[in-house]
Amino acid sequence: MANLFGFSIEDNEPQSPTTVSPVPPSNEDGVDHYLSSGFFGSYVDIEGVYRTEFDLIKRYREMALHPECDSAIEDIVNEAIVSDTNDSPVEIELSNLNASDGIKKKIRSEFKYLLELLDFNRKSHEIYRNWYIDGRLYYHKVIDLKNPQEGIQELRYIDAMKMRYVRQQKKKKEDVLRLGNVAKNNPMEYEFPELEEYFIYNPKTSYPTTNPSTMGGHGGIKMAKDSITYCTSGLVDRNKGSTLSYLHKSIKSLNQLRMIEDSLVIYRLSRAPERRIFYIDVGNLPKVKAEQYLRDVMMRYRNKLVYDANTGEIRDDKKYMSMLEDFWLPRREGGRGTEISTLPGGQNLGEITDIEYFKKKLYRSLNVPPSRMDGEGGFNLGRSSEILRDEVKFSKFVARLRKRFSHMFNDMLKTQLILKNIITPEDWSIMEEHIQYDFLYDNHFAELKEAELLNERLTLVQTAEPYVGKYFSQDYLRRKILRQTDQEILEQDSLIDKEIKDGVIADPASIDPETGMPYQDDASMNLGKPVMEPEVDGSATEVDGSAVEMPKGGEI
Repeated sequence: MANLFGFSIEDNEPQSPTTVSPVPPSNEDGVDHYLSSGFFGSYVDIEGVYRTEFDLIKRYREMALHPECDSAIEDIVNEAIVSDTNDSPVEIELSNLNASDGIKKKIRSEFKYLLELLDFNRKSHEIYRNWYIDGRLYYHKVIDLKNPQEGIQELRYIDAMKMRYVRQQKKKKEDVLRLGNVAKNNPMEYEFPELEEYFIYNPKTSYPTTNPSTMGGHGGIKMAKDSITYCTSGLVDRNKGSTLSYLHKSIKSLNQLRMIEDSLVIYRLSRAPERRIFYIDVGNLPKVKAEQYLRDVMMRYRNKLVYDANTGEIRDDKKYMSMLEDFWLPRREGGRGTEISTLPGGQNLGEITDIEYFKKKLYRSLNVPPSRMDGEGGFNLGRSSEILRDEVKFSKFVARLRKRFSHMFNDMLKTQLILKNIITPEDWSIMEEHIQYDFLYDNHFAELKEAELLNERLTLVQTAEPYVGKYFSQDYLRRKILRQTDQEILEQDSLIDKEIKDGVIADPASIDPETGMPYQDDASMNLGKPVMEPEVDGSATEVDGSAVEMPKGGEI
């Protein structure tokens, strides 16, 4: 366990030794900073939800097999990953990246290569589903250690139940943390702990939770951080230091739904059938003999033999108590003799309001609109005002999931570009924020919303058009009403100029704004010298500056 398996990518310019902080870096993976002893702590859960992440992942996978949960998960995955016969489910978007066209072309090529390694076009649904259910995803980036410049050769999926991410404090020779001289109060006098980050892989189907120093003899393999792609859901239980899945908050709702359904079945089976009450006349027999007589009569008239339709055998089932057992009661002399009466079955057995409530509660805990699960009403392709607010929330939730899932592509792309010497680690830290991933969208609501917003904006622009140059500028309309960014304005202007030059569209300067028709030649447009507005003294000025005599008006 002393040596790491895999490779590491080091920065050429490490952080300055004077840039120090007593606070460790904040991470979103839910991994605690273990002490220098190297022992893993195990959490004792009094509530019985989970002890280790192994139990947690196991529970998530069991939940995914439940029909209601499976239906909700499928709806989320289908919304996030749209499969198309022609297009890839995801494309890389580099429009915001400030780099040369050659670099962008190489980045697109390498991203396409990574998608081929993942076989993403065919397996995208399964990959996304595994990540959503488990709340984490591991891939081993296999490279040729002798020729690392050839990049990633293979991407191998690792079961989340066999991997664990460890962040451990490095042991010092003098295992004493020097807190420095308090009198000096100099931050440089402090000795800050160094953290070692790695993965532990256990090929057996047991979660690695023991001491990592002793795991070497038990099949545990210590793997370098950079050789593993690790993508989490972003949900962290801060109290227990573990990563959660999006299914976590629906654990209680699902258990409640299961219990209420089971209890309903038992109630229906026990209350639905009618039962008979046999009043047997025992005369003046003593108590013991009366009970014996009642038992004899009951055994005589009970169905002793049961026919098994599966095997064709006749079985004696007297030792089993039937759930639909009849009642046998003795009746003394003076009664009405032997009598058989019937108890009616349960009433109002069709009430399933409580089931519907817990089912909606389960869907809401999974962030899926309950209206999607009813299956009664069809999808409305009308105005967006008719779309439920739940659909808006759901579309935002899916967009958030996609953003989180794209961290996997980021990590793989970083490794590939650095290994192939296309960029350096320093370049990546600058470029990372500007690399986006464009997923195929199949949400009709988003399309309707965009269309209606554009329509409203264009109507507003048309209304404000007469006031351009008087109250508004052209730039104001484009920025405030059409909501165009600086980049979009530049792009559209260049495209318009190009299309005017190519003759695709007419030049707006040659079109009469009132008629919408192109101007005629200059000869026909000689309408004389325009007269300007009169000045205060009653004179008027031509365009060329010469005075014009104003006509005298009539007197009243």
